[in-house]
Amino acid sequence: VQIFTAVLRMPSEQGRHKAFSMCLPHLAVVFLFVSTSFFACLKPPSISSPALDVVLAVLYSVVPPAVNPLLYSMRNKELK
Repeated sequence: VQIFTAVLRMPSEQGRHKAFSMCLPHLAVVFLFVSTSFFACLKPPSISSPALDVVLAVLYSVVPPAVNPLLYSMRNKELK
């Protein structure tokens, strides 16, 4: 919430666009990381299955680090 309010206070529309284009992909990765960990910890034992556990483990541990280089390359192109 503080990130969005700080960006929305920027006087320049171009500055807001640049800030959102740099922040939103990172916030999406953080949301994926946190939501999969919450789901893994809070899911009821009745829906536990080995396949679901593997999918959650991959989403939690592989996807965020794999997406970070892509995000930084996009950010570097945006800054240039």
